[in-house]
Amino acid sequence: MDGVTLRRDGHVAEIVLDRPEALNALSTAMARRLAGVCAEVAADASVRAVVLSAAGEKAFCVGADLKERNGMTDAEIAAQRPVLRAAFSGVLGLPQPVVAAVHGYALGGGCELALSADMIVADETAVFGLPEVSVGLVPGGGGTQLALRRLGPGKAADLVFTGRRLGIDEAVEYGLADRKVPAGTAREEARTLAGVIAGNSPVAVRAAKRAMRLGGGVSLEAGLDLEENAWRTVALSADRREGIAAFNEKRKPVWPS
Repeated sequence: MDGVTLRRDGHVAEIVLDRPEALNALSTAMARRLAGVCAEVAADASVRAVVLSAAGEKAFCVGADLKERNGMTDAEIAAQRPVLRAAFSGVLGLPQPVVAAVHGYALGGGCELALSADMIVADETAVFGLPEVSVGLVPGGGGTQLALRRLGPGKAADLVFTGRRLGIDEAVEYGLADRKVPAGTAREEARTLAGVIAGNSPVAVRAAKRAMRLGGGVSLEAGLDLEENAWRTVALSADRREGIAAFNEKRKPVWPS
């Protein structure tokens, strides 16, 4: 359906970039669909973790569909902008932890979608890059800000200003990829990781994600206040009571939320 497929497995939702014939390039229709799927997942309280994966063997996503854009007027490009921004914001704004499973090319908007996740599992074929300046553009899916926060100013500048590509080893060294896995196993590893996350308290995990996301760039004092709010949210919840009871009874918790 318009290049994005939603799958569910228990408490894990998998959002699949599903336009392999175009290397999963983001068309207007695909971006609109991605934003809608993210809104659906965000509103589903039964979803505790999300995997962002891609169909095909060559690419996770090569960014915006430049073939489509080549035929657009300036007015049409301007009109497309909020659609694309909603897609990236949809992934970034998911309240559940998101694990990106990257293989092949993750370029431009594809790299930005990966950066929008909380963790990136990449296989040995992965190639990352933000080449927008080489075609007269600026990363517009959060690339400048997400790279800055994840990599630091020097490495972010290197990636954005040169537009060069990083293979898997350099991506891990830079901190762009969190886990390197054998070729063809990124999706499996990401799903396993999401399953572990989904086994934990959904109230606690969401509160922790919120504190970590909002804490980036604020003072330590302000960040600790965010953590305090997260702690209070969980400490007074039914999840906390069940978690402690399960620990003492030596059983797996059955989360009420």
